[in-house]
Amino acid sequence: MMVWSFFGKIHDGISVFFAQRKLEALSSSFNEDRGMEVPEGDVMEGHFVVFANKDQLTKRFVVDLHYLSDPAFLGLLERAKEEYGFKQKGALLIPCHPQELENILARRKT
Repeated sequence: MMVWSFFGKIHDGISVFFAQRKLEALSSSFNEDRGMEVPEGDVMEGHFVVFANKDQLTKRFVVDLHYLSDPAFLGLLERAKEEYGFKQKGALLIPCHPQELENILARRKT
């Protein structure tokens, strides 16, 4: 039992390490590829940043907090939890196609 707990902690630590490195690389390449800096005040109060990344496609979204009650968005967060764990810092990295997240965000606006 203790051995599984130990390996679970190692797995979680490794997952967090690689998720953080991937997020840093995505953030860096996002800014370099688009030749832009993230402006001051880019994320308004009541919003948070999400990177949707799947199959070499990455897009940055600024999302309103009310999406935290949307079942489809919560499903994406569950995927992120399964792949990266809860210890991500900064922007959230979600393993989905950017179009999938765009569809969820557009549906809620109508």
